[in-house]
Amino acid sequence: MKWRDAVHLAVAVALLELPPAPAAGQAVAAPPAVQAVPADAAAIDKIFERWDRTSSAGCAVGVSAGGQVVHTKGYGMANLEYGIRIWPSTVFESGSVAKQFTAAAVTLLAQDGLLSIDDPVRKYVPELPDFGSPILIRHFLTHTSGLRSQWPMLSLAGRPPGAAVHTIPEILELVSRYQELNFRPGDEYLYNNTAFTLLGVIVERVSGKSLNQFSQERIFGPLGMARTQWRADFTAIVPNRATAYRLMPDGSFRTSMPFTNVIGNGGLLTTVGDLLLWNDNLDRPRIGGRDFVEGLQTRGTLNDGFENEYARGLTVTHYRGTREVSHGGSTAGYQTFLARFPEHGLSVAVLCNTTGTNPSRDAHAIADVMLAGKLKDLPVVRAVAVPPEVLERMAGVYRETSTDAVLRLVWDPKAGALRAAGQFLVPTGPGEMYTQDGARRFSTERGWPEQVVIGPIVETSERTKPRRWELQRPFTPGPTELRAFAGDYLSDELGVTYTFYVEDRVLKLRFRPAQRSTLEPVFRDAFEADGNTIRFTRSPDGAVDGLRIYAGRARHVRFVKR
Repeated sequence: MKWRDAVHLAVAVALLELPPAPAAGQAVAAPPAVQAVPADAAAIDKIFERWDRTSSAGCAVGVSAGGQVVHTKGYGMANLEYGIRIWPSTVFESGSVAKQFTAAAVTLLAQDGLLSIDDPVRKYVPELPDFGSPILIRHFLTHTSGLRSQWPMLSLAGRPPGAAVHTIPEILELVSRYQELNFRPGDEYLYNNTAFTLLGVIVERVSGKSLNQFSQERIFGPLGMARTQWRADFTAIVPNRATAYRLMPDGSFRTSMPFTNVIGNGGLLTTVGDLLLWNDNLDRPRIGGRDFVEGLQTRGTLNDGFENEYARGLTVTHYRGTREVSHGGSTAGYQTFLARFPEHGLSVAVLCNTTGTNPSRDAHAIADVMLAGKLKDLPVVRAVAVPPEVLERMAGVYRETSTDAVLRLVWDPKAGALRAAGQFLVPTGPGEMYTQDGARRFSTERGWPEQVVIGPIVETSERTKPRRWELQRPFTPGPTELRAFAGDYLSDELGVTYTFYVEDRVLKLRFRPAQRSTLEPVFRDAFEADGNTIRFTRSPDGAVDGLRIYAGRARHVRFVKR
């Protein structure tokens, strides 16, 4: 495929000039009086027709407009073994959609005067080490604490999600051993499940009630969310719960249920109807009042004044020129999305019980149907002509020096284009490229000269601060170099020992329980394994003395060579 054909086949999107969200402290206006619009049921059915089969798992959908429910329906099966279909009343696990309810519980306690969101977390969770710079409850609510996230840390310790049953006491024990932060609190935004797990702990310790009991009394009960509860025991029987599945490459399904007793970050059982009741409270508050809603929707601000899209358990952004307040979720086979478009009085809930679905995309497709003629069109990205040899020379391995994250730009000779993370990059101006979805922009410092000298690439998006990527020289260590990395490495933080050894001229890793990985060289003294970057460190005399691991939401995890 030629480059220009690839461009025309790519989605035609670009960053929109969008109105700003309310600034911190600015009042959130009450929703306008909106006339309920009947849903175009046939158009919504079309969105989910792939899943609407007796041989497939699927989704439940709920839509409200102007405060009235206008469409609820199930598509596909809640249980494939017993032939039970999905209904609007089917219970799903919500994944991270749950975070807004944890944030709501904390906000209610703040309104009660029992805590302040500017309190240090250690006031309520003394298990958390003192890192020098205090972590505030506000940092937890907005994912700006710098605390390493629990799931990558547990994976590095040999207890990854899906292979071990986790409990909140285990998370507290894990956190108590942390020795470093990813960054100083408030310096960056980095999504963090541990923060919301510990917020759930704070709710219990301050209120003297379980997270579920407090939520039932203060949120779920008053709003009539009769089918919603926190899943504190994954073995409990839950009436009308959909089984979760994993969609296999051949189109078959395998069960994929979450088995963990950790809640607060996730673990909420609910229905599309109950989620619409909750969203209606954010438009017309019955609990908490307008200050409560404003607090949940006030976006976080970094130490340098940069405003994130993330508020308290909610993302506050825009879709096609209209304000959107939303959150997605994923846990085992459950995939979820809940959105409000308050300027139009529209709410959409999509809960699915299999991987391979895309609730965010489908919820936005429903918004396109319901708000037809009221949303801005997405402008077309116009590709500029760039000599293929110039783009090809940009291919290679790039490193974010502050984290050791790896970015690969791959040259696709058939398309005559570069790819990053599976998406084609579209040249749109001097030294500028966008991903196909328009979400990420890559720019060079030197434009597109005929003989380009590859320098740093700066990545920007509407959601996060810029990231700087440096092109790395190829690293192809021979057997002698590889043997210098072999040996045992201990992490006191994780309580685990890694053993590196050379086999068949490649470096390999093993650690308990029964974990095995093959390492791929990426840049000098650094390798990739299971999506993580392992960078070996050296003493002043050049000897290998340890390593640091970048595992996404856990950075610079230290191991010392024995």
